[in-house]
Amino acid sequence: MKRMITIAFMMTVVVMMAHAQGALKRVYNETIDPMTQIDEGLQKAKAEGKFVICQVGGNWCPWCLRFADFVEKDTAVNKAVNDNFVYLHVNYNPRKKEGDASVEKEAAQLMKRLNNPQRFGFPVFVVLDENGNVLHIQDSSFLEQGKGYDEQKTLRFLKNWTPKAVKQ
Repeated sequence: MKRMITIAFMMTVVVMMAHAQGALKRVYNETIDPMTQIDEGLQKAKAEGKFVICQVGGNWCPWCLRFADFVEKDTAVNKAVNDNFVYLHVNYNPRKKEGDASVEKEAAQLMKRLNNPQRFGFPVFVVLDENGNVLHIQDSSFLEQGKGYDEQKTLRFLKNWTPKAVKQ
């Protein structure tokens, strides 16, 4: 009986570890002010001659986490992002504190600043120039393939909105 309990315990641990390894990493910092995050990203972009891509969404969004994982693991996409953009995971959660009018107001201000990209669903990508002007809003559904994202579609989006492409 003791042996059966030990085996059952070990199997449970193995299953839990496998599940934890398959879980996607949370990438949105829910404690920082997104407006400040964007301002700091713009300063960095200006200094480096890049644009900013705001991946708007949240840890509550599986497709948001999938895209972040995709960018991290796909070598060509990762290079395109790092060479041309300051890449921000901008947390959007207007219901963080149910009924808190200030949270809803802050979320509305954020969406207004980014030209209301939430109309496309999440994640949504907002490309900003070095001065914070919205250049493009990308609906992520056009980048999807199956249960993930398509490398060629994503690279096409990224390459069309680099500083070099826009300023030609």
